[in-house]
Amino acid sequence: MIAATSSRIFLRTATGIGGKVALKALVARGSSVPFAAYSSLTGSSAVAGKKSTKTKVFYPTNHVKLNQQVAYKSALPIEEDPIRGGYDSSAVYSGSDACDKAGISSLGINGPTTIYKNQTFEELFQHEVKNNEGKIASAEYGDTFTVDTGKFTGRSPSDKWLVKNIGSESDANVDWGKVNQPTSPEVFDELYEKAVNYFNTKEKCYVFDGFCGANPKSQRKIRFVHEMAWQQHFVTNMFIRADHESDLDGFEPDFTVINACSQVDEDWEKHGLNSEVAVVFNVEKKTAVIFGTWYGGENKKGIFSLMNYWLPMEDPPQFPMHCSANVGKDGDSAVFFGLSGTGKTTLSADPHRALIGDDEHGWDEEGIFNFEGGCYAKTINLSEKTEPDIYRAIHKDAMLENVALKDQGGKLVPDYFDTTKTENGRVSYPIFHIDNYHEPQMAGHPNNIIFLSCDAFGVLPPIAKLTPEQAMYHFISGYTAKVAGTERGITEPAATFSACFGAAFLSLHPTRYAELLKEKLEKHDAQAWIVNSGWSGGPYGVGERMSISTTRGCVNAILDGTVKDTTWEKDPVFGWELPASIPDIDASVLSPRNTWPDPKEYDEAEKKLAEMYMKNFEKYAGKGDVDYTQYGPQI
Repeated sequence: MIAATSSRIFLRTATGIGGKVALKALVARGSSVPFAAYSSLTGSSAVAGKKSTKTKVFYPTNHVKLNQQVAYKSALPIEEDPIRGGYDSSAVYSGSDACDKAGISSLGINGPTTIYKNQTFEELFQHEVKNNEGKIASAEYGDTFTVDTGKFTGRSPSDKWLVKNIGSESDANVDWGKVNQPTSPEVFDELYEKAVNYFNTKEKCYVFDGFCGANPKSQRKIRFVHEMAWQQHFVTNMFIRADHESDLDGFEPDFTVINACSQVDEDWEKHGLNSEVAVVFNVEKKTAVIFGTWYGGENKKGIFSLMNYWLPMEDPPQFPMHCSANVGKDGDSAVFFGLSGTGKTTLSADPHRALIGDDEHGWDEEGIFNFEGGCYAKTINLSEKTEPDIYRAIHKDAMLENVALKDQGGKLVPDYFDTTKTENGRVSYPIFHIDNYHEPQMAGHPNNIIFLSCDAFGVLPPIAKLTPEQAMYHFISGYTAKVAGTERGITEPAATFSACFGAAFLSLHPTRYAELLKEKLEKHDAQAWIVNSGWSGGPYGVGERMSISTTRGCVNAILDGTVKDTTWEKDPVFGWELPASIPDIDASVLSPRNTWPDPKEYDEAEKKLAEMYMKNFEKYAGKGDVDYTQYGPQI
């Protein structure tokens, strides 16, 4: 039975985001049909002649009849959707009133006489080819469009700015500093006018209306104005797509991004910026402008930063998370926090569990939900053996960024091992490209919170259990390590601390998010863990990296509950608890001190790493409701 409160949510959101969209999100919360009823085998894949027997998995949560569950067309596997493009909210507006019809005349953009709005995947592909915006790569599982984003192959953090509107809500709440650099309303107004004037010189442009957040209660309507088709392709992959044009009736964006990437800010010195590149967000004016960078991720992560501002300000506050998430057949969900290279994507992709999402999620009063409609994965050294889900997701409708191509028999084939251009080659693809994905994109409250680290010092255990207070300390710390070769200039292991495992995207002070996590852990009796996918038996260059089977075994033991069937020993320095045994894992590796040839050398290394933790945490001492310093390592 659907609760009355959920019914009110449906009624409130039905007119705002389209009846079908709200109903599907609502029904997804309310299904309790047995798991077996949702598992079925589909036939051969329609992708590039590749044959695969795919198990379509759907894990329900509460009460509704099977025939009421309907997926977004844009969330259906290609072979189940006879019309390519899946959803159909495409429109083309022509004539002197095109901008008015597309909803951008209110921005001051009135020049273009042709507006391509929410084009289907097939239409976008045709535009990309016609406009000569990139090349067609012959990936193993199907032809894929590929683009080069110029000199910027990643985000430009020093060029991201937030407008400091004195006396406003954002002025009082934003954690101003290196991450959230302040600029003035006057600078924003000049850049906004420049962006609008530029688009008014164009004959055509691309507009995308979509959504961020699978839960209709906190879902935000986002509008993008772009110069090129591939940029609309990117946001079509990454954001939640409307099912039909009627779902966008009355669409009033909560935020608009005007992306004038081909233009630069020549007056950047006068404006007090760091370069001619400018990515500037004005929370109160609900608008952002982008200059000078073509990198697709600026669109995605800019909105994620806003979700990190909006959700904690809700009543009651909601918890935005930089994490991956999956769910088991019994509705048991789990989230995986971790920085790049820790295994966040790999470990959340589990053949026995359904993927909710790989990067951005929220946790509210009902459970967890994906912010996105797709995935944005690194391609460095990608192979089907190491990352089968990502590798097989690269086919028609996916899009490669900054990936090297090599000529093989007259075809351009992706070379994921060639990092001449960048080590940050990427692929974006809609979530339905993952066989084992969770259609509702929402699940109940997680049972387990896993902090992933790749410790190159050989100190952290493969698995450790945390108290709620320790979880806060390690969440705020956000530790991993870089090793030689991962970045230019790195010649030996280097500790990296990124608050909440995503400092670059935090709009508020890190302790605000930590307190939200603590509240969730205590209210829903969730357990937090450290899982180390790094080195054992010594530091990088001496010891060996944990095998994926060991790390996967630790995660499996957490998720299936067998980790509870053991005794625990407290670490004297970090205070966390280590298990005596885990099924199918050599017990000798569970205590890192025992893996080192000389235990005294381990003690020294542990002390050194503990000091790094303590030094990093000094800036958080005395901040927030609780000082979590006491729950970190003690020397």
